[in-house]
Amino acid sequence: MKEYWGEGSNRARNWQRYDMGGQSKLSFEEGVDSYVPYAGALKDNLSQSLSKVRSTMCNCGATSIPEFQKKAKLTLVSATSIVEGGAHDVLLKDKQQFKG
Repeated sequence: MKEYWGEGSNRARNWQRYDMGGQSKLSFEEGVDSYVPYAGALKDNLSQSLSKVRSTMCNCGATSIPEFQKKAKLTLVSATSIVEGGAHDVLLKDKQQFKG
């Protein structure tokens, strides 16, 4: 897990940004201060991310980045769709432990 805090959280407040020019201080908190699953360093996930890009290019019928840019169509999806589209409600096995 790693720490996460939203823009309006107590931790992230920048009083100069929110100062209304008066004596009264900003007294509300809008953001969260919490923990989220840690995905690891970019270098640890780069290979998997590139594989996903290659797979998406293949699904679009593109063999090059310029062709992919012409053929790809972006679609907005909800966070729930992303969760439901992946492995969820299971604990994934660490592939490293099975390499001999």
